[in-house]
Amino acid sequence: MRWALADTATLAGRQLAHLRARPGEVAGAVGFPILLLLMFVYLLGGMMDAPGGDYRQALSPGLFTMTMLFGLSATMIGVLTDAQRGITDRFRSLPMSAGAVLAGRAVADMVVSALALAVLLGAALLVGWRPTGGPWSAAAAVGLLLLLRFSLLWVGIWLGLVARGPGALTAVQTFEFPFAFLSGVFVAPVTMPAVLGAVAEWNPLSSTAAAARELFGNPGWEGGGWVAQHAIAMAVLWPVVIVGVFAPLAVRRYRRMSR
Repeated sequence: MRWALADTATLAGRQLAHLRARPGEVAGAVGFPILLLLMFVYLLGGMMDAPGGDYRQALSPGLFTMTMLFGLSATMIGVLTDAQRGITDRFRSLPMSAGAVLAGRAVADMVVSALALAVLLGAALLVGWRPTGGPWSAAAAVGLLLLLRFSLLWVGIWLGLVARGPGALTAVQTFEFPFAFLSGVFVAPVTMPAVLGAVAEWNPLSSTAAAARELFGNPGWEGGGWVAQHAIAMAVLWPVVIVGVFAPLAVRRYRRMSR
């Protein structure tokens, strides 16, 4: 365990050192969510209806949640790039923990995600968003958002390991927006057609967005289903299930890459 943790720290430091050499990637990870926030608030906000009459209060937690989803493709890009350049094969030839190679990627990506979320929270405050649930509740909401990101990055790691080329990356990036909009991130699932509304209600993003709104003290959309009534519990359960499925798959795929 001690060596595995040391390997994880070393590889996480490697990823962060690469990002220091490529500040444009960090700027993109931080700047794109802010651009979306400004577009939704100032370009589309006038035609949106929300509980309480202020769409910014309902929008911001949803946008925080969607930002956690967009990190999936960023993780996939990093893993796929290392695999195509032969760096992953070099790591596999070294006496290090297989799990540490992937965990190092996860730690580095979580650092970048936490930075991007912090900047986005500050930008939301500047455009008028106000959390009213208290500091501890706000901290819990941030924790749930990062927990979702942690679970989705394991999906990105697995996809990066199984992908055969850039075409798979394009497909994943194309899928991110429909997956985000088929949820309660921006609109109430009850306003959708019955089947789509049911799917949106069970979307993990819906649970995290609803839990974040509740903990931040922001208005949200009422839902009568069991999932909507237990948003905080589901915002914990969904990431645990996703990690439980995709982390072992990623490690197994990493170990079998040469077969």
